[in-house]
Amino acid sequence: MGKYIGLFLIVLTGLCASCVQEDVYDNSKHGNFEALWKLMDEHYCFFDYKKSELGLDWNEVHARYEKMISEKMDNAQLFEVLCRMLAELHDGHVNLSASFDVGRNWSYFEDYPQNYNDSIVDLYLGHEYGIASGLKYTIFDDNIVYVRCASFENNIGDGNLSNMLYLIAACRGMILDLRNNGGGQITSARRLAARFIDGKRLVGYVCHKTGKGHGDFSSWEPEYLEAYDGMRWNKPVVVLTNRQCYSATNDFVKSVKGAPNVTIMGDRTGGGSGMPFHSELPNGWGVRYSAVVFYDRDGQHTEFGIAPDVALEMSGADTGNNKDTYIETARQFLKNKTTE
Repeated sequence: MGKYIGLFLIVLTGLCASCVQEDVYDNSKHGNFEALWKLMDEHYCFFDYKKSELGLDWNEVHARYEKMISEKMDNAQLFEVLCRMLAELHDGHVNLSASFDVGRNWSYFEDYPQNYNDSIVDLYLGHEYGIASGLKYTIFDDNIVYVRCASFENNIGDGNLSNMLYLIAACRGMILDLRNNGGGQITSARRLAARFIDGKRLVGYVCHKTGKGHGDFSSWEPEYLEAYDGMRWNKPVVVLTNRQCYSATNDFVKSVKGAPNVTIMGDRTGGGSGMPFHSELPNGWGVRYSAVVFYDRDGQHTEFGIAPDVALEMSGADTGNNKDTYIETARQFLKNKTTE
C-alpha cells in the first residue's frame, strides 16, 4: 500500500501542478471566449459521455454562446457568459476563477434533498467524542460506533487510524458518516478505504487524454487497492452517503462498494470521477477542468454518482424530533446484522 500511495502522490503532484500550454489568443472578449472553448474542446474528458447522457453538442454550444460575446461587455458580463457555457457540462470539477468570483456548477447536490442536518448530528456526537486525523467518533449505548468523516482535505495518518480502530475494536458495528464530504485528497480517501477491505482489490480503471479529439484516450489501466497491513475493520459497517459526497469521497465509495461487511446507505453520491487539470485564459482567469477518467471495477462511469445499496430519505418527522433517519436506520440495520 505504501508503494502504491507513494507512486500515486508523485503522479497526483505532477497532474495538479501542470498547466496546459494552449494556442495563443488575444486578450479580447472574443479571444478569451475562443480560448476557453478551445481549451475544453481539446482537453475535457467527458464529451462523449455527456453527449450520450445529456445530448451535449459542444459545437452547438459554441455557436449559441458566441452570439452573446461583445467587445462592449464588461468583465463581469463576460464572466457570467463563460460560466454559463461551462455549466452546460454539468461538472462540479469545472470552474472559472477571477479575482472577483469563482464560477461553479453545484447542481449535483443543489437540485436534490440535503439529507443531512449539522445540528442533529452534533447531538449524536455529544461533547466527549474522540478525534483521530479529523475523524470524530463516539460509541453509542448499543455498542455501535459512529464515525463522522466530514472531509478528505487533510492527510489521514495511519497511526491515528490504527489507534482509533484499537479503541473501538470491541464495538459490534460501525456507522461511517460521509454526508456533505465534498472530497479532498484521493490518497486520504484510499488510505481510509484500505481499512475496510481484505487483500488486494480491483477498485476501477483509469484512462488519460492522449490527443485533441473527444475520443482520444489511452487504454484502460486497472487500479488496485491493497488492504492495510495492520489494524483493519472486519465487522459490519454502514457508510452513509448523500448528494454532497463528491470527488475523493465518490472514489472512497467506489473503492469499498461491494466489499465484505460494507453496506452503502442513503442517497446517490454526487459523482465527480474526473481528475482535474488547471490552465489560464489570456486575461489571467484560471480554468479547472476534468482531464482524466476513472471508472468503477465494472467499467462503468461514476461521474454522475454511485447508487447506494439501501436508499434512504430523511424523514421530516424525525428531523422535527431531533432524530437523524439515516443514523437510526443504520443502527437498526447493524443490530439486525450482528444478531443474525
